[in-house]
Parts: sequence; C-alpha cells; structure tokens
Amino acid sequence: MTWSAKQYSTFEQERTRPVRDLVAAIPTQNVRLAVDLGCGPGNSTEVLAERFPGALVTGMDSSDDMLVSAKSRLPALNFELAEIETWNPDQHFDVILANASLQWVPAHDALYPRLVSKLVSGGSLAVQTPDNLEEPAHRLAREVAANGPWASKTGAVKLPPRHTASFYYQLLKPHCSTVDVWRTTYHHPLAGGHAAVVEWFKGSALRPYLAQLDDAEKTAFLDSYLTEISKAYPALEDGTVLLPFPRLFVVATR
Repeated sequence: MTWSAKQYSTFEQERTRPVRDLVAAIPTQNVRLAVDLGCGPGNSTEVLAERFPGALVTGMDSSDDMLVSAKSRLPALNFELAEIETWNPDQHFDVILANASLQWVPAHDALYPRLVSKLVSGGSLAVQTPDNLEEPAHRLAREVAANGPWASKTGAVKLPPRHTASFYYQLLKPHCSTVDVWRTTYHHPLAGGHAAVVEWFKGSALRPYLAQLDDAEKTAFLDSYLTEISKAYPALEDGTVLLPFPRLFVVATR
C-alpha cells in the first residue's frame, strides 16, 4: 500500500489545521530534540519546527514519496525512512509528534507506552488521530468494498481498531505526569462538492481498498463510492459540501 504526497497534499490547508491545534497545546518548554513520526509531505514537521525554532527536528516516514516531498519543502531539516512499528532510537526526545499517523499502526496498548518511554522527563507525546470510522465516508467505504463485484478482493480489508479518549487516558496516566485528551470535529468546506469528498479520502481512508484493485476496478469502485457519498452528504446552495471530520487529540507529558 503506497502513499502519494501529491494526493495527500490536495487538501493541505485543511489537513494542517489539526496539527497546528495539537502542537500549540504541547506544554514542554526548552525543547532541544523533537521528532515527527509519520511526517508525510512535511506539513506537520514544518509546524513543529516553527513552534520550537531552537530544536533539532527530524521527520520520519515509511513512504519514499512522502519523504521526497518533505525534503524538498524543508531542505534544512533531517528526514529518515523508517516504520513506526520498529522505530527504536537510542536517544530520548523532548517532543514526539504523531499527526494522523498512528491510526495505521496496530497494538496501541503497547505502542503508546513505548513512545512515552522515549521521552525525557518532562517531555511530551502529542498525537492526533482521525476519530471517524463511524462517519458516513468510512461506513460507505466498507459497504462498497463488501458489496461490489470486487468484494472478494476488498471485503476482507480490516483497519487497525480505534480507541476512546478514556482508553488512552487510562493507558498513559500510569506512565505520565499529565495526560490531556480532547476531541474536535472540524467542518471542512469542500468547494469541489461530492467529487472533492472522494478525492479527500482517496488520499487516506480508501487507500487500503484501492490497493487491492486493478485500474478498471478502481474506477468502478470510486464511481460507486461517489454515488453513495452524494446521497450521504448534502451539498450547499453553491455546491460546496461541508465535511464533518472528528479527530481525537492526546498530549501526554512524562
């Protein structure tokens, strides 16, 4: 399953707003070493570097295409190719940022405490994950995948489970001095209407399904998905669709 920096960046302004809110809530001061796990095309790394201009900031991603884009955007910063699941550096960090990346990684009950263990005393783990599996966009993706002629290829696709605010609070509190958890629903106006909603999720939630299909099947899948999306999200008078997008935030300080 590959990532496309160009596709993901189509809605960069909307995708960057949550990480600005997340990074603004980090309480750690005097940050010297920070890392952005799943940095994508570098938009989140840029926010992190702007917040802590005196820090040595590194971006890490598992996608070569994302890293090429990130390095072009921020040539003065360091970027590394690595998987979050196996990331195990020797050094400890003042800030570990993970913006819209950990939802792709399983076993959060082990992952989050392991990340906290890589913090210095007083350091912060700052995480934002989409909390939208029950939103129409995700529900319809599952239905189209399970019921179309491609179901033998896509019907068995399973995403890693998402968890509640209470889960993360209880998981992290024994390891941290403070744990701040909150949920925000953003309402993104997409001027391209229902087709723009499809384009948005082509860059994220639809990727596991589309990765199983040939080109003709991808086209048919997206056409079917567009039909269902058009029923689920009412367009405004000017054709804009207001896309609700709930996200879960965690800032845990060791």
